[in-house]
Amino acid sequence: MPISAGSFAHIRLTVCDIERSRAFYENVFGWPVALEVPADADAETRARLSFLHGGVIYRLEHGLLGLRPAAADRFDENRVGLDHLAFSLPSLVDLKAAAAHLDASGIPHEEIKDIGVSYILEFRDPDNIALELTAPK
Repeated sequence: MPISAGSFAHIRLTVCDIERSRAFYENVFGWPVALEVPADADAETRARLSFLHGGVIYRLEHGLLGLRPAAADRFDENRVGLDHLAFSLPSLVDLKAAAAHLDASGIPHEEIKDIGVSYILEFRDPDNIALELTAPK
């Protein structure tokens, strides 16, 4: 019998420079931090949170997104693994506001596209991970 999972619990992305990636994701999305190793953490706390590998976990409306530092590499959606990560927005108005926020933040992006069933806005994070915002028609 198939497993009946209804949604993602969390996604974790590997990134080259955790501080650079944190600045990007916190500027673009403003998600609250759910979990990170506190700067003043004692050895027991650091051991308990070692699974974070020096990264961070953000709380989204319906799940978690984590960033984990890894060796220097560059994302390529044509390799086995992740193609892109898409986040939904409520409307085209919100998508246009997101494009304006990316512009104000100096983050390059594609034009908003009408793909028939929805609208999409494509851009990339500092490690070249393909990100997309979608809005229903």
